[in-house]
Amino acid sequence: MSETSPTGASYAAAGVDIEAGDRAVELMKEWVKKTQRPEVLGGLGGFAGLFDASALKNYERPLLASATDGVGTKVDIARRLGVYDTIGHDLVAMVMDDIVVCGAEPLFMTDYICVGKVHPERVAAIVKGIAEGCVLAGCALVGGETAEHPGLLGEDDFDVAGAGTGVVEADRLLGADRIRTGDTVIAMAASGLHSNGYSLVRHVLLNQAGLSLESRVDDLGRTLGEELLEPTKIYSLDCLALTRTTDVHAFSHITGGGLAANLARVVPDALHAVVDRSTWTPAPIFDLVGRTGDVERLELEKTLNMGVGMMAIVPQESTDVALATLADRGVEAWVAGEITERGEHTTGAELVGDYA
Repeated sequence: MSETSPTGASYAAAGVDIEAGDRAVELMKEWVKKTQRPEVLGGLGGFAGLFDASALKNYERPLLASATDGVGTKVDIARRLGVYDTIGHDLVAMVMDDIVVCGAEPLFMTDYICVGKVHPERVAAIVKGIAEGCVLAGCALVGGETAEHPGLLGEDDFDVAGAGTGVVEADRLLGADRIRTGDTVIAMAASGLHSNGYSLVRHVLLNQAGLSLESRVDDLGRTLGEELLEPTKIYSLDCLALTRTTDVHAFSHITGGGLAANLARVVPDALHAVVDRSTWTPAPIFDLVGRTGDVERLELEKTLNMGVGMMAIVPQESTDVALATLADRGVEAWVAGEITERGEHTTGAELVGDYA
């Protein structure tokens, strides 16, 4: 039991490198600092992130909105390519774009990074991406956790998760109760696959077809790996801008389950959303997955976003203003459908027609 004996068991010998973790924290500090809002108190390294809630006194009845998510098996693509500074964008998008759906302003976020072995520069690169995503979403990164799990994960394996909080005035809460017959359904273009359906995509393109992530695909105009790692578009500030210029009734974040299933989540029982496929052409990656794996259209549509990352439902008379607002912000958007009365054999939302 000698304090100087080198022969006893140790945390380091078990595979956990505390010094590497400390180094990772030092490297990530500069990126976390870029996300700070005036309400954030203290710096990185405390046991809890602090956010000054007195800012909520300006609200009549503030409602806090929270969400948590990860990015699924997209992390496997990042690991294979050794590219770690984009996956954080995906994490912020998955969390904060869920929060903004109810009209809430994103306030702050925390992250959890689990690794087989702490490589400080790698962890810092992941946090850099999260911080950059937080800036795009308008929220602060107030804290997080990096956990080293030797023996459970391989040295290069990792996963990420995050949780976020936002706030919305009670009488400005968006959702199904605001939607009316005749409302317009506006689609906002996705930047690519975003962060859903990667188990199918990886199975079809990498396992079945044996394609290389480093190979250039002419239909994509770049390598397959570059396409699959394209960061998820973050719509938070664009959606908030829309709430300031128009009477938005609801948003729908198109994630796991596809367009129709996610849109149906915000449509009231008596109504029905009809979305016309002919109003857009999905990006080539969706056709590549479908053709290569002989995946039926219905299966694609309930797994992938098919080129639409967010949808807004607005009164018909607000359509032009809504489209103009999004265009001014550089968001590709179009009228994709409308809200109708629900028939005997209709559900909350459906896709009709064929893609353009």
